[in-house]
Amino acid sequence: MSKEALFKDIANAVVDMDADSSTRLCQTSIEQRIAPYETITGGLMEGMKEVSRLYEEEEYFLPEVLMSSEAMNAGLDVLNPHLDKSSMGQPIKVVIGVVEGDTHDIGKNLVRIMTESSGMEIYDLGRDVPLEKFISKAEEVDADVIAMSTLMTSTMDGMKEVIDRLKQRNIRDKYKVMVGGGPISPRFAQRIGADLYSKDAAEAVRTLKTTFGKEQ
Repeated sequence: MSKEALFKDIANAVVDMDADSSTRLCQTSIEQRIAPYETITGGLMEGMKEVSRLYEEEEYFLPEVLMSSEAMNAGLDVLNPHLDKSSMGQPIKVVIGVVEGDTHDIGKNLVRIMTESSGMEIYDLGRDVPLEKFISKAEEVDADVIAMSTLMTSTMDGMKEVIDRLKQRNIRDKYKVMVGGGPISPRFAQRIGADLYSKDAAEAVRTLKTTFGKEQ
């Protein structure tokens, strides 16, 4: 099997939510001595790009995205031990969570899955996250991005509070701040001084990759 055909089959396994095939095909790529990083970018990532497209067009929903992500991770489990980490460059580091007072996390979880699947390094704080924790975690891991979401209008101001605290400590310029969620709009993001806005997970991936010059 040619490398191109193998990569296409791996991508299809991800789209088809077939973890067993993803595992088997990635093992084949190791046996054929194909660089694992090539298999990730040419096979697994291409599959997740198609999943992202299907999600945007509402052909796939959260359950399908989750199962596709599992298929991708099954392939990554095979490839990771053989990976030359120096070939991958520095990943975008993202601290993500739902702001304090809100426990709705389905949208946040989808953003985590899609960004992680795109090769970013994600630190998921979960839901109902104390505002200070966004900052302390970002400082701890030397993050590039602080990403906050909410589905409640009553907790939106927490996003501005995080930005204000960053300014007070003179560390605002260290991070790109991304906001999103049901009641959040580009206008609100601009008003509170956020750098980035995303209406959904697929847009979050595109926006971050474009911002950091990692688009393929």
